[in-house]
Amino acid sequence: VRLQGLTGHVEFDERGHRRNFSLAVMELSHLEPRKIGYWNEKRGYVNTAVYKPEVEEFYGLQNRTYIVTTILEAPYMMLKKNHEQFVGNDRYEGYCAELAAEIAKHVGFVYRLELVGDGKYGARDSVTKMWNGMVGELVYGKADVAVAPLTITLVREQVIDFTKPFMSLGISIMIKKPTKSKPGVFSFLDPLAYEIWMCIVFAYIGVSVVLFLVSRFSPYEWQSEDSDDEDETLPSSASRPALPTSSPDLSHSPGFSPDQNQNHQKEKEGAEHSNDFGIFNSLWFSLGAFMQQGCDISPRSLSGRIVGGVWWFFTLIIISSYTANLAAFLTVERMVSPIESADDLAKQTEIAYGTLEGGSTKEFFGRSKIAVFEKMWSYMRSADPSVFVKNTNEGVTRVRKSKGKYAYLLESSMNEYIEQRKPCDTMKVGGNLDSKGYGVATPKGSPLRIPVNLAVLKLNEQAILDKLKNKWWYDKGECGSKDSGRKDKTSALSLSNVAGVFYILIGGLGLAMLVALVEFCYKSRIESQRMKELIEAAMMSGFSGTQGGGGGAGGGGAGGGGAGGGGVSGLGGENGRVVAHDFLKGGAPGLPCMSKTTGLGLTSTDM
Repeated sequence: VRLQGLTGHVEFDERGHRRNFSLAVMELSHLEPRKIGYWNEKRGYVNTAVYKPEVEEFYGLQNRTYIVTTILEAPYMMLKKNHEQFVGNDRYEGYCAELAAEIAKHVGFVYRLELVGDGKYGARDSVTKMWNGMVGELVYGKADVAVAPLTITLVREQVIDFTKPFMSLGISIMIKKPTKSKPGVFSFLDPLAYEIWMCIVFAYIGVSVVLFLVSRFSPYEWQSEDSDDEDETLPSSASRPALPTSSPDLSHSPGFSPDQNQNHQKEKEGAEHSNDFGIFNSLWFSLGAFMQQGCDISPRSLSGRIVGGVWWFFTLIIISSYTANLAAFLTVERMVSPIESADDLAKQTEIAYGTLEGGSTKEFFGRSKIAVFEKMWSYMRSADPSVFVKNTNEGVTRVRKSKGKYAYLLESSMNEYIEQRKPCDTMKVGGNLDSKGYGVATPKGSPLRIPVNLAVLKLNEQAILDKLKNKWWYDKGECGSKDSGRKDKTSALSLSNVAGVFYILIGGLGLAMLVALVEFCYKSRIESQRMKELIEAAMMSGFSGTQGGGGGAGGGGAGGGGAGGGGVSGLGGENGRVVAHDFLKGGAPGLPCMSKTTGLGLTSTDM
């Protein structure tokens, strides 16, 4: 059956079903129904609508004033200092106040800002299953839009609608800013750790001992003391006229002594070998190499040079590394933070930490399955007194008054804002623990959801959101630029930076004077003992000479007396007495000189 009806061509098949027809798909709008597509048997549904985000499409939004719920939270929403002089929306200022104005301008509706009654963001009570805060006002129809730092979460998305995030953030750690540690008196030791300095000391001692042992074992480190002396005395001895040693009168010559000839022969036969690298010289060589000052002795053997070479290479690397870091440690004032990450918080119990009561941060720790966060959540639940706070201001105040014994976990955006406010005594440490965003919320099925979402996307593409954040976070900051508190400040060196070097210099000079005094006293005592022994030996020699002279006089008359007088005169005295100044001239230099004097005395006596 085919016919032309009011709607066009009408056709039925043999079973009475329509065929060869199409249906228009209409959509209701604020003005009138409009066609968005059609449907037929061959192609099915075909969409023909072209969406135009025009203000006229949201006709009817201007016919009422929408309630925008928010919460007082700096810098998102704040009362002006002279808010009593204003009415309505003009009483408020902040990031969200300007964001709500921008959204209303792009969408085209009239709104009124209202503070949430209970001052909460929104959470579901586990007993009554009722929502509180701004989420509750949206769910129960008390507000039309929520423009606030409201975190987009799964449980909230199930009861209300969120736009795309207008700000991305994460949970961060706030602590009290530690005082800047100025370099100490011995800060020049800081470039290397304590363990490295101890290893250097042990390496220095070990290298010195090895060098001492190697020099003792190696034959190339030993040298004869006569080799250089013979070369120096050879010309003078050659120029001297030869003496007739065969003459019998030579032994009685006043310029020659048989003892001198015997000593010379003994020295030539028993020439001693010396080694420069004793234990003290080895320590001195290693110290001079480490200080890069050198030394007046150096190894001769291959083994000793190997030890010296590896020690020089070691000192080159150590000194270069030390010098590279020295300037930074002396001129930079560093802030030593006791906490650097969430792991540091979880591993200790001295510093308490908590979150906002009834917020998304608390929910994050409650549902997290990560071991570190589970450990933190277990601590926060069982802590006494409670580590949870009612609002952000209370948490910040607790951080500032706890003298570094409390850390507050909150959103990174708020953490960065408080860091820029006076008294500038808080700081953010570590990275964000998670990643989330703030969104504008509307009730389920609200006609404002799509236009508000498009307005947020447009503001983001036009960089208006970034401009607003810079304005309220950093341009209005009270603590300098956003990176000024994070960088270590470099300053000129002061006396306190290098005072330790002067202390070591003064201590070294004082130690040197003390050692010199000890050496002087020790040497004086040794010399006095030696002088006493020499005087006693001289007196014994004089006494024996006197006894010999007396015997000659008694037995042989004048001849014996003459012999005795010769013995006394050989000692430089008269009538058996020792003259002090004559003895000092001949015997003061030491025992060898005294042996010569004693020899002469005995010779005179024997005569």
